[in-house]
Amino acid sequence: MQSISYKVALGGIISSLCLLCMFLTGVIPVMYIVLPMIAGILMMIITIEVDTRWAFLTYLSTSLLSLIITFDKESALMYILLFGHYPIIKKYIDAIKPKILRIITKAVIFNFSLLLIAFLTIHLFGMTEFYDELFQKGKLVIFLVIAVMNFICVAYDISLEGIFQNYCKSLKPKLKHY
Repeated sequence: MQSISYKVALGGIISSLCLLCMFLTGVIPVMYIVLPMIAGILMMIITIEVDTRWAFLTYLSTSLLSLIITFDKESALMYILLFGHYPIIKKYIDAIKPKILRIITKAVIFNFSLLLIAFLTIHLFGMTEFYDELFQKGKLVIFLVIAVMNFICVAYDISLEGIFQNYCKSLKPKLKHY
């Protein structure tokens, strides 16, 4: 059984690293998708080391703070609506037995999140330039962007599995000594 001070300390360290990643989306704009992914990967560490409830508390706190400190609000939405919570719930989704149902569930989560991000970016933050330009280019470009984002989400899902395996096999045993 871990002490509450260990959980708070780990949650604070992970939160600060997540917020650093989210802050850097404004400093390094080219990384506006990658940095929320990295922040989400950090949430997986809390899930492994403590539990899912503690990971959700950490996720909620970093989500609220990322809206305040992040210059790029679209990146904050990507973290809040997709990349932040997905590593926490991934183990429950992966437990779905028929593989086709698991794939459909992941596709629904990814695409619903992406649509919600686009909707909130336009209607809540009023950032319409990218989407106006996208609609002017035609339906083919819209489908291409959706396909690329789905590819990114699938790559994120696959990489989470590899990172989870490597963390549990390589890094976690070394950290037990400290």
